[in-house]
Amino acid sequence: MTRIIPALSEISAQYDALFVDLWGCVHDGVTAYPEAIAALQAYRKSGGIVILVTNSPKPREGVAAQLGQFGVPADAYDSIASSGDSARSAMFRGMVGEKVYFMGEWTRDSGFFDPIEIINDPAHITRVPLQEAEGIVCCGPFDPMADPAVNRADFLYAKQKGMKLLCANPDIVVDRGEVREWCAGALAALYTEMGGESLYFGKPHPPIYDLARRRLNALANKVDSSRILAIGDGIHTDIQGAQGEDIDSLFITGGLAASETKTKDQPDADALEAFVTKQMITPTFAIGRLR
Repeated sequence: MTRIIPALSEISAQYDALFVDLWGCVHDGVTAYPEAIAALQAYRKSGGIVILVTNSPKPREGVAAQLGQFGVPADAYDSIASSGDSARSAMFRGMVGEKVYFMGEWTRDSGFFDPIEIINDPAHITRVPLQEAEGIVCCGPFDPMADPAVNRADFLYAKQKGMKLLCANPDIVVDRGEVREWCAGALAALYTEMGGESLYFGKPHPPIYDLARRRLNALANKVDSSRILAIGDGIHTDIQGAQGEDIDSLFITGGLAASETKTKDQPDADALEAFVTKQMITPTFAIGRLR
């Protein structure tokens, strides 16, 4: 049964490192949550390591720049592991071909195609129209408010051509302030439903956790899984991913599942139990907001 806690400090001494989700936990897509920042700063002052593990399609540097814009100070975390970096590595290894059809907002996501130094002899990636493509790179929908079904015709063509879709962000939806938007994960799910092959690199899939552990090991001696706590508001990304990695989890119920868990300051215990039972995923701990 999930234990509801009043604050991170009640359990933080049990862990040497935190894998912390961003959107819905540390910020709302517009501005930082002051209590969350204070909790992470206090944890780091006590000697703990904070790795931000995000399904953002941005490279690590892009995520850091965005955090600064949202008011997240650099002393609230130690390093960043992004779905974007994990997916970029796969793209430059040629996993969806060299001629790719790009889906997303170019002004926001162009950094995804920046050169990557850790791969020897990277693939020569070029963006082309769908009819000339070998595969699809999806950082998100062209219009985050449009139903993913608007892509059915293009996806049918791509499936018939045997294209793979590289999903840079497995999230289905995200709340930007008070507005809910579709993410790349919704498009990848549709493509898979239609019979296409989607490749995932963010939470809850293993590649991003491999990257997070490498970032953690670069800062400390190898940390045992029992000493890592994953924090997030996505039951099918953050919490499911933590279970797959055999690490404890703290579910932020005031994010994507605020309505289902009847969260005001804290989740309603019965509503939380009903929700996790229905999802068949049980977090170790839960709290309304990270604090």
